[in-house]
Amino acid sequence: MEISHDLARLDFRATSDLLIATYWGGQRTEEINRRAFANSLCAIALIDNRQVGFARASGDRAVFARISDVIVWPEHRGKGIARALVESLLEHPALRTVSTFTLNTSDAHGLYTPFGFRPATDGNEMRLDRPVSP
Repeated sequence: MEISHDLARLDFRATSDLLIATYWGGQRTEEINRRAFANSLCAIALIDNRQVGFARASGDRAVFARISDVIVWPEHRGKGIARALVESLLEHPALRTVSTFTLNTSDAHGLYTPFGFRPATDGNEMRLDRPVSP
């Protein structure tokens, strides 16, 4: 398996379709995904030059980053690909000065806790959810 950060290697159609089918990406359009990917540091998992996973980090790339859209193609799950994607973002040279990484998950805590992620319960983190029109 290979992890690439080169967006030219992204299978946009497969990635966007898979994300739109998730519980967290169902409200997105292709255009929203295109903008999100273009404005993020993306990690692409490949086996024999075929994409099998995706993750991205957004933020200022200096002190703050948010990991999002960690997804592995269904037939390749359970092989450590998601872990490799997250690790590649955490160790990427463009993010080496980032001191605060955040993410949101309702079902993959076991993936993130070995890296040191923990629930934000200190009362400092705030969130605004608002309806948007595509």
